Amino acid sequence: MKNFSLNLIIVAVLTVAAIVYILPTAFPGMWPYKKINLGLDLQGGMHLVLEVDTDKAVESTIERTAQEMRDLLKKEHIGGADIERIESIKISAKIKGDENVAKFDKLLDKEFPNLRLVSRVTDKDTVNIIADLPEKEAAHIKEMATQQGLETIRNRVDQFGVSEPDIRRQGEKRILIQLPGIKDTKRAKELIGKTARLEFKLLDEVNDVAAAEKGTVPPGSDLLYQVKEDSETQRITKTPYLVLKRALLTGEYLTDAKVEIDSQYNEPYVSISFDKKGARLFERVTEENVKKRLAIVLDNKIYSAPVIQEKIPGGQARITGSFTDAEARDLAIVLRAGALPAPVKILEERTVGPSLGSDSIRQGLLSMWVGGILVVVFMGVYYKISGVIADIALILNILLIASGMAAFQATLTLPGIAGIILTIGMAVDANVLIYERIREELRSGKRLMAAVMAGYDRAFITIIDSNLTTLMTGVILFVFGSGPIRGFAVTLCGGIIVSMYTALVVTKLIFGLLLNKTSLKSLRMLSIVKPDIAFDFVGKRKLAIGLSLVVIGISCSILVVRALQSPGKVFGVDFTGGSATTFSFERSASGVPVQVDALDAALQKAGVTRSVIQYQKELDSSVETSLQIKAGTELVNGQKPSDVIRTALQTTFPEAKFDVIQVDEVGSEIGSELKTSALWSMLLAMVGMIAYISWRFEFGFALGAIVALMHDVLVTIGLFTLFGNQISLPIVAALLTIVGYSVNDTIVVFDRIREDLKLDTQKTSFKDLCNLSINQTLSRTFLTSFTTLITVAVLLIFGGGAIFDFALALCIGIVVGTYSSVFIATPVVLLWYRHRKPDFSASGAQV
Repeated sequence: MKNFSLNLIIVAVLTVAAIVYILPTAFPGMWPYKKINLGLDLQGGMHLVLEVDTDKAVESTIERTAQEMRDLLKKEHIGGADIERIESIKISAKIKGDENVAKFDKLLDKEFPNLRLVSRVTDKDTVNIIADLPEKEAAHIKEMATQQGLETIRNRVDQFGVSEPDIRRQGEKRILIQLPGIKDTKRAKELIGKTARLEFKLLDEVNDVAAAEKGTVPPGSDLLYQVKEDSETQRITKTPYLVLKRALLTGEYLTDAKVEIDSQYNEPYVSISFDKKGARLFERVTEENVKKRLAIVLDNKIYSAPVIQEKIPGGQARITGSFTDAEARDLAIVLRAGALPAPVKILEERTVGPSLGSDSIRQGLLSMWVGGILVVVFMGVYYKISGVIADIALILNILLIASGMAAFQATLTLPGIAGIILTIGMAVDANVLIYERIREELRSGKRLMAAVMAGYDRAFITIIDSNLTTLMTGVILFVFGSGPIRGFAVTLCGGIIVSMYTALVVTKLIFGLLLNKTSLKSLRMLSIVKPDIAFDFVGKRKLAIGLSLVVIGISCSILVVRALQSPGKVFGVDFTGGSATTFSFERSASGVPVQVDALDAALQKAGVTRSVIQYQKELDSSVETSLQIKAGTELVNGQKPSDVIRTALQTTFPEAKFDVIQVDEVGSEIGSELKTSALWSMLLAMVGMIAYISWRFEFGFALGAIVALMHDVLVTIGLFTLFGNQISLPIVAALLTIVGYSVNDTIVVFDRIREDLKLDTQKTSFKDLCNLSINQTLSRTFLTSFTTLITVAVLLIFGGGAIFDFALALCIGIVVGTYSSVFIATPVVLLWYRHRKPDFSASGAQV
C-alpha cells in the first residue's frame, strides 16, 4: 500500500510538472520561460557547417612573428640579417658577423622565448637559424582560432538581427550555425564567411602591373584586384594593382565602423575609427608616405587606393567602393565584430524556404493529431475500459515527452515529429502485450485481480527485452547520427523510456485503483484472432523465403543498375556530396512548365555543365509537384551552383515562376563522413542486437533476428527506391527505426518460444512449439502492427513534402518487419537447431 501511494504521488507530480513546462511553448512569456524550439524544417531558415582553416592561423602567427623580428632588428640596429617565412610554418634567419649574431641570440631569448630552434648551421661568418612553434603552442593557436572564430561569428549574427540563432562548436575545428526564419540567405552567408582582415598597404609603383598579370610578380609584392559592379548595367570590372606585401596597419586597432553618406555623391561609405595606438600608427604612415597611394585591402580585395595628400591625424578613415546600403551595413558589421582569426570554408549548407516551413508545421501537427486520435479511438473500441486506461497512459506519454523537450529546450524537427508519432504507435505495443496476457489468464479461469497481476508479471520481461533493443538503436542513432537523425533519436529514445514507465507503472496503478475502489469484476475486450487458431506458419517457410528472395533479387538489381547509371538519382546529396536545389513552380496547361531538355540547355548556357534534373511527385499525386536539380559544389563564375541555377531558371523561364523552397549543399568531405557514420550506425546496431539477443536467448535466436533484419533492410530499400525515391539521411533514420521495430516484433515471438519450451512436458517437436508460439502471439503482432501503421499512414497521407519519403520507408518497413518476424526469423532459428531443441536451463541464457 505504501508503494501504491508513493507511485500515485510520483505520477501526480510528473503530470503537474509536465503541464507547467509545456505551457510556455503555447503561451510564451510564462514561467519557467522554457519552450520547445522549432527546427529549420518547421519554420524555414539556414543550416551551415563551417570549417576553420586552423593551419592558416598558425601561418599567420609565424608571419606576424617574422615581421616583429624584422621591426626589432631595425629598432636595435642589428644589421646583416635576413628574415623570411619558409615552408609556411617556419622562420629562417640568416645573420652575418659575430657581433650581430650575439645581439640576435639575446633578442631571440628575450623577445621570442616561445619559438623552438629547429636547426642552427654556421657557415664562416654567417649563421643560419630555422625556428618554428612547438606542437603544444601550435595546438593552442588552432584551438583559440576556432574559439575566436565562434565568438566573432556569434557577434556578427547578433548584430545582423537574427532571432534565436543556434551557433555552437562541432568537433575540433567546425562551427555549426542555424539561423531560423532568415530570408536573405545569400547575404547571411557573405556576412558569416567573410574573414574581414582589413589591411593598409602601399602600392608598388615601381614595378610593372602588366608584367605581373602575365605571371611575373616581383618579390615582396602581391597582385590584387579592385572589383566594381555597375549598378545599371551590372557589368563587373576588375582593376589590377601591385601592392607591397607588408601591411603598414591592420584592422586590429579598430574601435568603430559605421555607415555614413557622402554629401557630394550621395553614396554610402564606411567610416572607421582607430584606438590611440592605431591613430598614432595611421598618422605616422600618412606622414611618411605623402603623395604615395595607400591601398585599403579587405580579404585580399582592394576597395580603394587613394593618394595620401597630407598627414591625417585623429585616427579617422573612410572606406569607399560604390556600396549599396546593405553592403555598407554588412561591411560595418564585420569590421565592428572583428576579423576571423583564420579563413572559414562552408562544408554543408541547407536552406528551407519559409513557405515550406509553415506547410511542414501545419502538416506535421495535423498528422500528430489525426494519428493520435485514431489510435485512441481504436484502443477504446477494441479493449473497452482497458483501452481507455491505455489512452490515459498514451496522453501522459505525449505530455511527458513534450515537457522533457521543453525543459531541455530541445529543437523539434520533422523527423522529431515522426519520432513522436511513431512512439504513439509503439507505446500501444506494451499495453497490447499486457492486455493479451491478461486475456489468456482470464481464459485459464483466474479471478480478475489475479489475472491482471499475472498479466503484468508475465509481460514484464517481454516488454523490457523488446524495448531495450529499440532503445539501443536510438542511442546508436544519437551517437553516430547528425542533424535531423539526432532529433529523431532524441524523441524516439525519450518516447521508449516514457512508454515503458506509463505501461508498466501508470496503467497498473489505474487498474489497482479500479479494482480496489470499484466493483469491477470482469474486463470485456473484442477479439480479432481466435484463441484456438493453429495456422501452419512454419510449414509455409519455403514459399515465404522464395518470395522474399525474388523481391530482393528484382528490386535490388534494379537499384544497382540505376545507381551505376546515375548515382544522383538514387542517393541524396547527403551521401554523394554536391548541391540539390528544390523549386516549386506554376504548372502549365500541358503539365510541367518547362521540359528537362530546355532546363538543361539553360543551365549549360549559365555554366552549369553537369547536373541531374528531376521533376518529382508524391506517391498519392498524379502530377509533378516540385523540381530538383543536383549539381557539384564547385563555384561557377565565382558563384555557388545553387545561386547560378536559381538565377538561370528565374530569368530564362519567368512564366514558370520557379521559387526556391529548399537548398542542400554538402561538400565531398561531409558526404564521405555521413556515408561512413550511416554504415557504422547500421553495423553497430546489428552487432549490439546480436550481443544482446545472444545474452538473453542463444546465438541461434540472434542469427534468426539478424537475418530477418537484413531481409527487412534489403526489401525496404529495394521497394522504396523502386518508386523513384532517393536514399538520404532521414531514410537511414527510417531504416534504423525499422531495424528496432522488427527486432521488437521478433523478440516477442522468441520470448513466447522460450516460455513454451520451459512449460512443455509432452516433448513436443521444436517445429510445432515454434508454430504454437507464433499463433499465440498473432493477436499482439497484428494489433501492434495495425496501430503503428495507423500513425505512419497518417504521416504518409498528411505529412507531405520532406516527411513523405520518411513515412513511405516506414510504412514499407513495418509491413515487411511484421512479415519477417513470422516467416523469416523463426524458420532461421529452426534451421540452426535442426533436429534438436535449445536448452535454456543448460545454455546459461538469461531468463
